[in-house]
Formats: sequence, C-alpha cells, structure tokens
Amino acid sequence: MRVFVTGATGFIGTAIVQELIGAGHQVLGLARSDASTQKLIDAGAEVHRGDLEDLDSLKSGTALADGVIHAGFIHDFTRFAEVCQADKKAIEAIGEVLAGSNRPFIVTSGTALVSPGKLATEDIIPPLNPAWPRASEQTADAMAALGVRAAALRLSPSVHGDEDKHGFIPMLVNIAKEKGASAYIGEGLNRWNAVHRLDAAHLFRLALENTTPRARYHASTEEAITVKSIAEAIGKQLNIPVKSIAPEAAAEHFGWFAQMAAIDCPASSVWTQEHLNWHPTHPTLLTDIENGVYTK
Repeated sequence: MRVFVTGATGFIGTAIVQELIGAGHQVLGLARSDASTQKLIDAGAEVHRGDLEDLDSLKSGTALADGVIHAGFIHDFTRFAEVCQADKKAIEAIGEVLAGSNRPFIVTSGTALVSPGKLATEDIIPPLNPAWPRASEQTADAMAALGVRAAALRLSPSVHGDEDKHGFIPMLVNIAKEKGASAYIGEGLNRWNAVHRLDAAHLFRLALENTTPRARYHASTEEAITVKSIAEAIGKQLNIPVKSIAPEAAAEHFGWFAQMAAIDCPASSVWTQEHLNWHPTHPTLLTDIENGVYTK
C-alpha cells in the first residue's frame, strides 16, 4: 500500500515509517518543516508538505494514499483543549476523503484512561472525559459510521526505547535529577503499562493491514508495572535515593505530572495479540532503564 502517515517524523512515527517501508509499503509522510522533509527523504519516504491544522493538506495527502495512519498530535499542553479540537478536525478531514472507499484508517489513542484502577481490555469503551477532551476514538467511530474503515490503536503511557526524549520516563528522570531523589506516591503500587516503540510500530502496520472497523487495539506489551519499580530503576541508574512522597505533597514534587504519576492503569493486549498475531520481541521498560537508555 501507499500509506499516508501523520506524525511521521516523531519518536513513534519514525519507527512506523521504517516498519512500513521494511514490509514493502510506500510511505507518504506529512512534513511541516525542511528538517522533517529531509528526515523523511533520508528514511526512503515520499514527502507531503503540510501540518495537522492545515486540513486541505490532510485531505490532499489522504487522496493520494491507499490507507492512513494518524500518529500525529500537537503536544502543546498549554492549550490542550484547543489541540484536542484540532485533532478531531484532522480525523474528520481525513475520514471525509476515505468515506466509502474501504481504505484503512488507524487513529491513535491511549490506554491510560480506559479503565483507571482496573485492567483495561480492548472491549471497554469509556465515555468521553471532560477533563481529558481528546476524542480520537469517538471521532474514528463517527467516521466508521460514515463508511470509513477506521479503528483506534491505544498506546501505553510509556512507549519506550532509544531516542525517547519527551515521554513520561524522561520526565520522571528529569524530575529525579532536579529533586535529587527518584520518587513515587504513597506505596507506589499504582501500575502503568508499557510498550517498546518498535513493537508499537509493528502493531500499527498489522492493524493497518488487517483493520476491523471500530476495533480498539492495545499496544501494551507489559500489562502492569508498579510506579515504585520504575522509580527504583531510575534511582539505581542515577545513583540517588528512592523515596515515597505523600499524596498531598505530590504536586509540589512532580508539578503538573503528579496526576500521571498517581494513575493506576494496567492494560491487557491479549485480544490484540491473538487477533493480529502480534508478538512483541523488544526489551521491556525496566530493561531499557537498567541498560541506561534514559541515563546515558
């Protein structure tokens, strides 16, 4: 297929491009800068200039493709509601072109808020959370109702691996360096799920090639890793103390990241692995931390 990929030069998108080209697909990557353009050319992809808020560029890129992976998102949390609305409009613009064509459309979502405190599975469809207004899954469902072969791929809160500079683990590492201690909240028994970015990229390809409309696929290699174990691994690598932070002091220590540091979000990928024959093979999150990926 010729695949239009948004977010094609990001941490995950770069791996998706490599995965698609390695499997024999052609890639048309969205680029909004000369640097991104060169990165795509170097990777062996075609370039489509535009950005996520330029709906005409999204429509014209989609028109040239046999399928679309929407992995792009504007990571500006100072205007989060606004960028969530931009994401919704981008999905609708792409879906408008794909309607009735049976071409696959994979939209990116997340596992973190699917079922807080309980094991999240692919069949759980949570209501839209006003406190987290990103509506990629709901918008994809709306597109499916209009005849688009759209599905959602939910990423783990930690998509890890080499070159991860802006994810949640780098944030924890930077906070630990700044505070002189690697911390967790309370007993630290709240759980995250995780996936290596190369395993996630492989899943994006499998989902594209075998799209079931309105499906939810879970990019979760490890169902449940305690935040305490993550903090301990970081502390060991940085050679700094590991300590518990009282819930009432979490905001002071972690800043805006306190809510994420406290979330309990285990997630299963059993159905995804069986349905798409996905078998993750890359290092676990703690292995990457212990191997110095985040503390070189």
